[in-house]
Amino acid sequence: MIETAKRVLQIEADAVLALKARVDGDFTKAVEMILACQGKVVVTGMGKSGLICQKIAATMASTGTPTFFMHPAEGFHGDLGMLSKGDVVIAVSNSGETEEVCRLLPVIKRMGLPLVAMSGKPKSTLGIAGDVHLDISVAEEACPLGLAPTASTTATLAMGDALAVALLVARGFKEEDFAMFHPGGALGKKLLLRVEALMHTGANIPLVSPSVLLRDALFEITSKKLGITGVVDSQGKLVGVFTDGDLRRIMGEGLESLQQPISEVMTTSPKRILRRNLAAKALQIMEKHSITSLFVFDDDEGEVPVGIVHLHDLLKSGVV
Repeated sequence: MIETAKRVLQIEADAVLALKARVDGDFTKAVEMILACQGKVVVTGMGKSGLICQKIAATMASTGTPTFFMHPAEGFHGDLGMLSKGDVVIAVSNSGETEEVCRLLPVIKRMGLPLVAMSGKPKSTLGIAGDVHLDISVAEEACPLGLAPTASTTATLAMGDALAVALLVARGFKEEDFAMFHPGGALGKKLLLRVEALMHTGANIPLVSPSVLLRDALFEITSKKLGITGVVDSQGKLVGVFTDGDLRRIMGEGLESLQQPISEVMTTSPKRILRRNLAAKALQIMEKHSITSLFVFDDDEGEVPVGIVHLHDLLKSGVV
């Protein structure tokens, strides 16, 4: 069983790698054709290819290219109404001779719609009909009988992903754009939730002055329950921080250490985050520097903190 699995993976990996040599001028034309599309991209395919087409359509739609899947058989029973002037069609058939797909070709041509053909045979009916042809042929299927679509469907999916990502890059699609199409779940929170929605503000920000004795600063740390206090000067500018971890280290020197001003033991140049930054970025900074809190500022030049965000806030929000 293990050897069989390894053989399957090797065959499919080889099939995908072989596609690299076929990313040529036709691939570029396909991308340009879709970028120039004034309507929608319609992906169609039958059987296992149809299932792959649904995934290709979903990936394109989620990355900035309005796309949907049309079942070729259903197309002849009313779904051809999905097609309209300005659309681009991507038709997929490994053999290039799938009856249901080929029956669509005269309609696509009659409507004057650009056609991207994806098949394993450039000289097939579909391959010849396409305005551009993307070669998805494979040397062999992973199925030992050579019957079940395995390597061929993997290659088709990979070519579809290559097309979708090339379009994403060409459009200058950014994280913010991606987030608009994925507002739900953990992914949506990572891409949409900003620090200002989670930060503690006003009287809930733990702050003391530099002259405060360490013993008195402990009340601020414990009362705000964030394990930290900021140290601000007379103008409210953040000049340092002191954490409960710092306290544990200092307590090793004896209780008399609590009598010194916090300015003598605070950490200067603390890490910071902007209120407009994504909460996910706050998490990245915390993980990188092994800290649990960040003071929040309005802008890069800001010196007066407007809030503080704690790791627990990120955990409760579902960002982590």
